[in-house]
Amino acid sequence: MNVHHPFRVIAACVVLSLPLAMPSQALPVPHRSTTGLATSRSASASRGAPASAAATTHAPPRFAYYYIWFTRSSWRRAKSDRPFLGPYDSGDADVMRQHIKWAKAAGIDGFIVSWKHTPVLDERLATLVDIAEEEDFSLAIIYQGLDFDRNPLPATQIGAGLTWFDQHLATRAPFKVFDMPLVIWSGTWKFSADDIASVTSKLRGSLRILGSAKNSGDYLRIAGAVDGNAYYWSSVNPDTFVGYRAKLRSMADAVHDSGGIWVAPSAVGFDARKLGGKTAVDRKDGATFRTELAAAESSSPDLIGLISWNEFSENSHIEPSDRYGTCALGYVAQSAGLPAPHPDDCSSAQAAGRLGAIDPLAAAPAESTRGTDVMDSSSAGTGPAYGPYVAGGFALFLVIALTITVRRRMGVRLEAERLSDTGVAS
Repeated sequence: MNVHHPFRVIAACVVLSLPLAMPSQALPVPHRSTTGLATSRSASASRGAPASAAATTHAPPRFAYYYIWFTRSSWRRAKSDRPFLGPYDSGDADVMRQHIKWAKAAGIDGFIVSWKHTPVLDERLATLVDIAEEEDFSLAIIYQGLDFDRNPLPATQIGAGLTWFDQHLATRAPFKVFDMPLVIWSGTWKFSADDIASVTSKLRGSLRILGSAKNSGDYLRIAGAVDGNAYYWSSVNPDTFVGYRAKLRSMADAVHDSGGIWVAPSAVGFDARKLGGKTAVDRKDGATFRTELAAAESSSPDLIGLISWNEFSENSHIEPSDRYGTCALGYVAQSAGLPAPHPDDCSSAQAAGRLGAIDPLAAAPAESTRGTDVMDSSSAGTGPAYGPYVAGGFALFLVIALTITVRRRMGVRLEAERLSDTGVAS
């Protein structure tokens, strides 16, 4: 949005002033009772091995990568889809609870929560832990170790964050997945083994800290300082990447040979072109997910990392959305032997037709059917008339422009930091 254009500024203010309430009724999903994951396997290496997850309805357990970085303004940038729940704030407890209920119904055992130690994210994580505890749902952490410019944070800063987590939240029930709470250190490829060891050596008695290496060689470089590896491979095209399965098996062998925990990736699709990327992996009506899940399972993982619950900027999300409905969640449920949460027509053509446009944010509906009415600020749109607002808005133009500028920059920077921290693993 160009904040120097007065009509766009005033229109944006009107949109921001509209109610952003949660839907009065949740998307119908079948109830499924889940149990906690067992923690019975004895150690097979000197530093201990992961406990098994035999209590799940499928093996290995499935956790979805989950992002708590969103503000309402986040949804105005680099999005070609929007959540069924509307442009939510990640700190909304009702949103968190609905996410967990949907995930459980689809056979997802837990979330891998993207987090770093800041006041805002600490509060959001604590709220999520409370709700997960009430809903009998499991959690793990992926600590974002890179800064806005994708440079490594000081190891002492990461150590302080993980120590805070260990002291304040790690003992809570949702983190009892393996024999100790599971933490993934994102960005370990930017750290020396000594820097990693300076943090992990102080916490190995209470946390299982995994690396995030992108290949076997890089994992072996840090293997002595971590308890395994989680590979976040969101952008791979399984139909064109030669040696895709072999790479996962090679990484799994390296991790297991060192007595570590192996978290294998499985994505439903990918498209980061709105972020300036050039890669797009079509969902192929669920075929991409089924291929990637089979490859992940063939690597004998201790846990599968589903990519992702709500990474909307990379279009790897399985959260119910305007473009895809509940289709992706249905693929996950069916692969776990469960009924799809909702009988959406999940063909690619039908998904586009359901919205009436390839880009659902290009022209938001004038009348919402889901409790919210949000129009993309860069679109002409067909929403309600803004004449009265425009007339009154000119008198406050300078104040409004300043407010919009500050809010947008803060929101964009928060999301940009999230995106730069998670990155596109290759």
